[in-house]
Amino acid sequence: MDIERLKFPIGEYIPNKSPNETLLQQWIEDIELFPTRVEDLIKDISSEKLSWKYRPNAWMVKQVIHHCADSHMNSIIRFKLALTEKKPTIRPYYEDRWADLNDSLTDEINESLTLLKGLHKKWIRLLKNLTKEQLKIEFVHPENARVFNLAENIGIYSWHCNHHLAHIKNGINSMGKYIKNFVQTPSKIKRRSSCDY
Repeated sequence: MDIERLKFPIGEYIPNKSPNETLLQQWIEDIELFPTRVEDLIKDISSEKLSWKYRPNAWMVKQVIHHCADSHMNSIIRFKLALTEKKPTIRPYYEDRWADLNDSLTDEINESLTLLKGLHKKWIRLLKNLTKEQLKIEFVHPENARVFNLAENIGIYSWHCNHHLAHIKNGINSMGKYIKNFVQTPSKIKRRSSCDY
């Protein structure tokens, strides 16, 4: 079993601070189509399949979907902070702990899907109207004091969408084989920002 391939089915994110126009538009399209692509994958999905995992010791399919709603809410806020403040330091969060909260453990995935649909429409309106100067605007992630510009951040969330689409698809196709391998462990203290679940 190749755990790294199960963790990163489309590969790890490769930083790109200066995408060309064609790539940037592809990234924006990936973000725009994400809610529809999720909806297509989970159409008529059973509760049993929602509890399947895409690898041992990973999130369930439903947790991945709820995580995307949480993550993308945080992302649009980061864009807005960067656009309205001078090189702000954004607020990270413990995504693994959020995924253990009861709103991320429910089978009611339509709540997060509805949120994603509205959020992505708003987000895409913002992204499609960014100027070349705005794409260069930066914010600071406090872990390792890493600096991101908005163009790169669009790429990160294009990757994030496709990364978790692959997780959802793999979880559904797993036939539940990773459930028995799951061992509950306490949430880690370190924030997990690489989405390697």
